[in-house]
Amino acid sequence: MEERKASYTRTTGETDITIAINLDGAGVASVDTGIGFLDHMLNSFAKHGFFDLSVKAKGDLYVDSHHTIEDTGIVLGKAIKEALGDKKGIKRYASFTMPMDDALVLSAVDFSGRPYLVYDLNLTTPKVGDFDTEMVKEFFYAVSYAAEMNIHIKQLSGDNNHHIIEAAFKAFANAVKEASRLDERLDGNLLSTKGAL
Repeated sequence: MEERKASYTRTTGETDITIAINLDGAGVASVDTGIGFLDHMLNSFAKHGFFDLSVKAKGDLYVDSHHTIEDTGIVLGKAIKEALGDKKGIKRYASFTMPMDDALVLSAVDFSGRPYLVYDLNLTTPKVGDFDTEMVKEFFYAVSYAAEMNIHIKQLSGDNNHHIIEAAFKAFANAVKEASRLDERLDGNLLSTKGAL
């Protein structure tokens, strides 16, 4: 099977970001966004999804972290969409519930071609390290629209904000891994009664 790879670059007056992803990788990551906690989350995303991932991001962090985090989500979404190609033969849907100590977070995804985010995390601190916690929602919103996919993220339990966010990223990684997996029963066709995703 040919590996599904893509690279995408987006340059604006606020950020310059390049992301390369191999959906059929081994979980090898090289991530540098200038935001330590975001690097940690993207490394976890790669490791738990078995994606080879390279992220090089330069942003206007002297302003705040907003542009860098949001635009990284946009570029990641674009790279995932390109790597999936025509989506023929993929399972399309998946969900995963990730436990992490006190936290339990569900992520469900659909590579439907229709962007939509349902987000339900109860974060109680403004920052984890140098990461603004309000940006978790913005990151996943950006991914959903750029990848044209449904993303549901729901916190079932948890008090520690680090654990909740990390469980969300790991649950998302596992859901993407399964939804992007090829199913031989589809015989190279799309899992859609419309014949289009």
